[in-house]
Amino acid sequence: MTQDELKALVGQAALKHVVPGEIVGVGTGSTVNKFIDALAAMKDRIPGAVSSSVASTERLRALGIPVFDANEVGELAVYIDGADEIDPRGHMIKGGGAALTREKIVAAQSRRFVCIADESKLVQALGAFPVPVEVIPMAAARITRLFAAKGGQARLRIKDGAPLVTDNGQHILDVAGLRIADPLAFESEVNQWPGVVTVGVFAHQKAAVCLLGTAAGVRQLDF
Repeated sequence: MTQDELKALVGQAALKHVVPGEIVGVGTGSTVNKFIDALAAMKDRIPGAVSSSVASTERLRALGIPVFDANEVGELAVYIDGADEIDPRGHMIKGGGAALTREKIVAAQSRRFVCIADESKLVQALGAFPVPVEVIPMAAARITRLFAAKGGQARLRIKDGAPLVTDNGQHILDVAGLRIADPLAFESEVNQWPGVVTVGVFAHQKAAVCLLGTAAGVRQLDF
């Protein structure tokens, strides 16, 4: 199967984790788009969704699925989102789609995180995929130096010839050259650096379940 077909497979499989009668948390990205498309088939069985990005909100509403502001609702039963990397303990790197801050907010508001991904995203240790870090622009150079001291090479994410601006009005550094042996400690440390909005390591908000698309079908990992 193609990678696109694997994404569709896990997007469909994620429907069984949606709780009828409850608002569902919805992430961002190409795999999640497949889940949103599948979710349209059961939109009459849920009140709606809380979305982690403008792009996902637009897609949900186009399919007739109501979208609530996170501040309008309480705890969510489940948050369904993809990952750029996931390790055997359910820790993830996220933020390739630039929505990491809102993704982490909705994940923290949810009882369970269900990760949907193709099997290429499963790694033994996080860090081969550059770690996205959303930063306040005036702190970017200093944070770049802090990562350099850890052996990481941070680069400002560029789009159309200019620094990419997130939905929150901030910039993103992508940090290559890291091998993250202790994701919890790494996330906790970087979160304390002044000017960091969010680091794209999801260890405190790790996955409870991962649905991996493989050539043999959907493989479920429980953490």
